[in-house]
Amino acid sequence: MSGQAEQKLSLVSIITFSVGTLPVSALGVALFVYLPPYLAGHLGVALTAISLAWASVRLIDLFVDPVLGLTMDRTRTPFGRYRVWLSAGVPVLMLAVYMLFMAPSGIGVTYLLIWLFVLYLGNSILALAQSAWSATLATQYHERSRVFGILTAVGVVAAVVTLLIPIFASSFGLNSDQGVQAMGWFVIAIAPVSVGLAVWRTPERINQNLRPHFVLRDYLDIVIKPEVIRLFFCQMALTLGPGWMSAMYLFYFKDVRGFSTEQATILLLVYILSGVVGAPLTARAAMRFGKHQTLIATTSAFSFGLFGVFVVPVGNVLAAAPVMLWCGFMAAGFGLMINAMMADVGDEIRLHQGKERISLLYAVLTFASKIAAALAIGVTYRLLSRIGFNAVEGALNTAAALAGLQWVFLSGPIVFVMLGGVCVVGWKLDAKRHAGVRAQLDARDAALDEAPILSSVTATTPHVALAPETLH
Repeated sequence: MSGQAEQKLSLVSIITFSVGTLPVSALGVALFVYLPPYLAGHLGVALTAISLAWASVRLIDLFVDPVLGLTMDRTRTPFGRYRVWLSAGVPVLMLAVYMLFMAPSGIGVTYLLIWLFVLYLGNSILALAQSAWSATLATQYHERSRVFGILTAVGVVAAVVTLLIPIFASSFGLNSDQGVQAMGWFVIAIAPVSVGLAVWRTPERINQNLRPHFVLRDYLDIVIKPEVIRLFFCQMALTLGPGWMSAMYLFYFKDVRGFSTEQATILLLVYILSGVVGAPLTARAAMRFGKHQTLIATTSAFSFGLFGVFVVPVGNVLAAAPVMLWCGFMAAGFGLMINAMMADVGDEIRLHQGKERISLLYAVLTFASKIAAALAIGVTYRLLSRIGFNAVEGALNTAAALAGLQWVFLSGPIVFVMLGGVCVVGWKLDAKRHAGVRAQLDARDAALDEAPILSSVTATTPHVALAPETLH
């Protein structure tokens, strides 16, 4: 059996593993699109206070991911490496979601600072462990595109279900604010079930390190590696662009484009639902044309497509739906391409350093995401305050404030998403170069004692090394 065939994972195995991403994916929509307006409109928290809290927490939280990455790469327990971290992250996330989405009236900056930090800590643990585990589960160039494509599609399903909650909230006698709270309860409910299933049913391989001792130069080599630098800024740009849009989405679509909350949610649902098709098709395109070429194509198509918002008639859902469908389809490939490309970089670094660094490398990506997310909330809400936009429910805004909102809303996503594509122009770590890296890694690993593979926890002998076929 060839190396490529040996790494082929069944669709059921990938989906079972992918359900572990459900709470993080569901939370992403509620956290960025619905929670800030809920805090401002329902609880009366000032826009400047929300901006300060989000930006401050992101700055404080920046150094959490590198520490988590270093610690994860060094973790070895009878229960596994990433299993331990995924299990630990669930209660942290659940508690923070409850404290924020069910927050009482009268909360201030201090309350937001504390519980946003706890929430982002839990979110980082789950997201980082899931990504790093994905990279070790699938080791071949094209197989990684497939795995990350399915991961993204499953995450989209979680986001879609979350968006359905405010749409059907009124059918259950809930107002819009209670619909946001219901989103929080949904995340709390699915977190232990989905992560538990992934941990229970997915085998885990722990790669051996040739040089277990600490070498400072190794970390410097990672920091200055061109591919890591490119993906760092690419991740920043492709987080900041859509995040910028998400932060002002409800304000823009309601106050400028004349949609109701329910109609805006339906359009957002179209945007996200298109990712169910966009993610796997993007992964297929990457398997044919290469990851970086596919990323350049999707970022360009997204940016040009977003100009369509200008010509959509006010309040016309049917006219706006194709624009949201197009942009959502293209955006679905951003994260999966970056993650798959970083996994390839991780192989090259492990070949040269003789050590597993994949958790640290994904910490670099989440580090970039957090900087961008802090800017998305911090900068956009400050800009809204400067142009005189009033976010309180029922407030009347001037024509100048609404015009400023439109330009602020559209300029960020178009500029930053295009920059994200520029970051990978001339990318060298393609399928051919990665195949050479994997051949050397496989030969070296074969010369060592077999790397321990922890079976699913239902196995009767979890400490016994399993054959590669166990991963099928």
